[in-house]
Amino acid sequence: MADRDKVARSLTLRVWRALASLAMPGLKLVHASRLKSGKDDPQRGGERFGQASLPRPAGRLVWVHAASVGETNSILPLIERLTGDGHAVLLTTVTRTSAEVAAQRLPAGAIHQYAPFDAPQLVNRFLDHWRPDLALVVESELWPSTFSLLALRGVPLVIVNGRMSARSFAGWRKAGRVARALFSCVDMCLAQSNADAARYRSLGIGHVRSPGNLKYDAEPPSTDVAVLADLQAGLAGRPVWLAASTHPGEEEIALKAHAELLAQYPELMLLLMPRHPARGDEVAALLASRSERFARRSAGDLLQPGQSVYLMDTLGEMGLALRLAHVVFLGGSFVQVGGHNPVEPAQLAVPLVTGPHVANARAIYRDLWENKASLRVSEPERLAEAVGTLLADPETARTMAERARAVAGDGAGALQRTLDALAPLLYPAATDAQPGDR
Repeated sequence: MADRDKVARSLTLRVWRALASLAMPGLKLVHASRLKSGKDDPQRGGERFGQASLPRPAGRLVWVHAASVGETNSILPLIERLTGDGHAVLLTTVTRTSAEVAAQRLPAGAIHQYAPFDAPQLVNRFLDHWRPDLALVVESELWPSTFSLLALRGVPLVIVNGRMSARSFAGWRKAGRVARALFSCVDMCLAQSNADAARYRSLGIGHVRSPGNLKYDAEPPSTDVAVLADLQAGLAGRPVWLAASTHPGEEEIALKAHAELLAQYPELMLLLMPRHPARGDEVAALLASRSERFARRSAGDLLQPGQSVYLMDTLGEMGLALRLAHVVFLGGSFVQVGGHNPVEPAQLAVPLVTGPHVANARAIYRDLWENKASLRVSEPERLAEAVGTLLADPETARTMAERARAVAGDGAGALQRTLDALAPLLYPAATDAQPGDR
């Protein structure tokens, strides 16, 4: 702790915090913009400025921070284990969709707040109220003010399920003193892969392990069997493909591919599932502008003959969509987003197609590609070809999907290894100083 305190008091991080303190007017503008676009919750805006809306639970508290839906889903099994062992857990996230996931799925003993912006006065207000005993940051959330203020307070900080892309690594290496100071505030990093671990180690974290990827340990997404049966009846045996977790620009790519595929499969249905359900109106307007005959799930539309697109602009129904689909294209991979978690379709043995930009889950995709367990499409114009190949050859598609399920099964075990690594911080000696008691 002494070394972390020294680093946190270093000139580099003091200057950073001073500059961040001056950013308040800009943060208010950012928040106003996010409110206007629906990205922030107007009823809970104070939380982004460190104002708690709930009391602190009694006893020791583990603070877990996950940016968005993907990180939240990956960390929920760990939170369930922590609360099951009697720990109180505070989960913070940034996006409204992740807050909705938390509201649906957090276990008893865990509560949710929006994370404060990374300005010292806001983070200090947050920490004064919550007084965490341990801070766990998921994947790649790196915040200099927050990290250094945790170090100053003596709160152990761990990066869990850590990932560091080659591009991010190159950027942090150029950051020099700021990077060294930031990463020296971290007590431990539990990385997704050996490559991630090597990058974190090179950036200055002294204690790095690679227990594996927590996404392999998440339960497959569930669904309501009655709802599934109703939709299957409405589809009446039609072939179905899913464009899931799409971002702006990818709906157009999927619709163009769908138009090509309809020439060969006139009864084909496209399930179109935007990553953020709040974009439902935007995507519906796109479909209307193209004169597509479509049904919209959030409006309660029933599937009708002649419709070829079903807009699934609802939250928490990935399990339903995957069980309806014969092939899935996973979005975020034709735009510079970094791709999304392919473990869910792998667990449910749905043949998977992806674009080239998958840095967020590159280790998992590498395992899938090496085992010939998914298809990678280098350019949008070839999406229809890849989906059509799998629709035309169900046996090959089934074999590929079963390989993916095997890859997902082989990757399990990271959750227990992560808990084992965290044990000294979760169960410190009784004589140790407890930040939450101060």
